[in-house]
Amino acid sequence: MGWVVMSERELNRVEVLAQVDDGQLSVDNAANMLNLTPRQVFRLLKRYRQDGASAIRHKARDKPPNNRIHHAKRDYALSLIKESFADFGPTLATEMLAEHHGFKVSRETVRKWMQEDGIWLSRKQRRTFHQPRLRRECYGELIQIDGSDHRWFEDRGDPCTLLIFIDDATSTLMELRFVKSESTFSYFEALESYLLKHGRPVAFYSDKHTVFRVPKPNEHMTGMTQFGRALAELNIEIICANSSQAKGRVERANRTLQDRLVKELRIAGISNMDDGNAFLAGFIERYNTKFAKAPAKPDNLHRALNIEPDRLAEVFCLRDRRYVTKDLTLKYDRKRIRLEVNDLSRGLVGKYVEVYEMLDGRIQVRAKGVALPCSIFDPHQQRVTHAAITENKHLSAVLAHIKEEQEKAVPPPKVKPVSAKNGYKNTGRRPPGRPSKMEAYYERRRAERAAEAKAAETTSGTSKALHPLE
Repeated sequence: MGWVVMSERELNRVEVLAQVDDGQLSVDNAANMLNLTPRQVFRLLKRYRQDGASAIRHKARDKPPNNRIHHAKRDYALSLIKESFADFGPTLATEMLAEHHGFKVSRETVRKWMQEDGIWLSRKQRRTFHQPRLRRECYGELIQIDGSDHRWFEDRGDPCTLLIFIDDATSTLMELRFVKSESTFSYFEALESYLLKHGRPVAFYSDKHTVFRVPKPNEHMTGMTQFGRALAELNIEIICANSSQAKGRVERANRTLQDRLVKELRIAGISNMDDGNAFLAGFIERYNTKFAKAPAKPDNLHRALNIEPDRLAEVFCLRDRRYVTKDLTLKYDRKRIRLEVNDLSRGLVGKYVEVYEMLDGRIQVRAKGVALPCSIFDPHQQRVTHAAITENKHLSAVLAHIKEEQEKAVPPPKVKPVSAKNGYKNTGRRPPGRPSKMEAYYERRRAERAAEAKAAETTSGTSKALHPLE
């Protein structure tokens, strides 16, 4: 006889029955120990003596259950799921099978079938692990960048965003800057300050914010953002992480800054971005002294800028191509730009020119690298429209701009009714209305009181005349 699989309860019964069979234990005591009736103990004891310990094993073990669903039904349900509900979860797939195909079965049964067939993965199987990544070996090899939207000044000021540049090899804070929101121009300003201080790194490591990556490129787009185009001109690589865990170095720095920097700003009594940016230089030095690490290799991979600081304005700007109409005008950012008529602009009708929007708001139009004299035809067209689309990280700045524009707006004119246009003036007095029936009675009573008062005055004057000595 081979191995016999038995449960712990069955093994306990065999042990007690063996003691009863040897006369070491009575049937009543065995019944109390096994929580059975004496009659049932006698039945088990009889089977034990006839067939041995294996007879105590449950008779239904290793046998198919009586309520088992036929394999043909299982195959039919799985074929329906693969055909129509392949990306459905077990709960929804069960509902759809019952609603559209009349196939009723429990959710757990469907989940088990889908797992066995490889259609559905359990939560444990779907779990992903982010293995720790080793630091870069050299200083300046990889710079992680991110923006943290937070109430940095607590209740003393409005919430804003802190742009953070941190070196991956040493955890050194390279650049901090308070800005209104994560925008291309705000990153341009921070990047210009970084390059002037440290030079050009090998690569930047960021998230998939639209400043760094085009979410849905098409055949009419280059797939490169304005920030990516500027980095390409400076020969700096931009790498976008697939998850926040991938750029954990800067995410952990955000958590530390949201604790330490907020409290230091509170102690210093700083409540606005200008004072905060002036304070950050000393804070960066103290932070790096405490938290910076030594790199694995002593090499500094920052390269010289090799570009004149005045030409940086042409790199850190927004560039776009616009079509020149027959009247030598073009449209850009809800503005209409008019080109001056000259020998060069005459030949641009029906062609595309490049529009440069600088950090200070200036707009330049260039054709073949030559700046063209131009002017904005209607500067009052710029406003936030009701259909404007904005991102979540820009929402605070957009709402603040809308509030400023609404406060500057002229109050709407008062609408006059037709009666006012015809000359009617409201005096504020109510019309007398229909006379009351008691008005005559009140008038008579007022007259009687006036007569009584007059008679009293006459009587008092006569009494004074009769007594002159008084």
